[in-house]
Amino acid sequence: MGAEDKIPSGVLLTTIEGVFGYMRQASFWPATFGLACCAIEMMTFGAPRYDSGRWGQEVFRASPRQADLMIVAGRVSQKMAPVLRQIYDQMPGPKWVLAMGVCASSGGMFNNYAIVQGVDHVVPVDMYLPGCPPRPEMLIDAMFKLREKVLNKPLGSHEIELLEQQERAALAATPTIEMKGLLR
Repeated sequence: MGAEDKIPSGVLLTTIEGVFGYMRQASFWPATFGLACCAIEMMTFGAPRYDSGRWGQEVFRASPRQADLMIVAGRVSQKMAPVLRQIYDQMPGPKWVLAMGVCASSGGMFNNYAIVQGVDHVVPVDMYLPGCPPRPEMLIDAMFKLREKVLNKPLGSHEIELLEQQERAALAATPTIEMKGLLR
């Protein structure tokens, strides 16, 4: 005879983190930041054939102050990087970033001085979506994976503990210069 047997029917038990995570993952409002050919695939994601509205993501926001997810679709030039950072800073928290396409993730085939070699040099990225260009189905899959990440994200003191733990692990890691094998 556990505690579940003593609770009347119709009562739901959960945590505040669970409720907040459920509400946040069910209502992404993406900010459009389409810079190249990947933006066409991102637009297709919102079109009737794939209908992102089924998951509460149909409202692409032109204003960063109304968005909580930035989809960086395409290559980011050095001149565009400060604009990208400014838009990211204007977004209210909590906010997430999805790097769509190989150009946004790592610079792609443009290995030159004019292109940022990965948008993670400018803003923190929560989800990487590979491909050149990635299909809308891949974006749907990445959105569902991001939803899982948001659903299980800790809040308050639990989040601070997790961040401190990650920082300690990063400081204790072997520096890249000292690693042996394929990395060298």
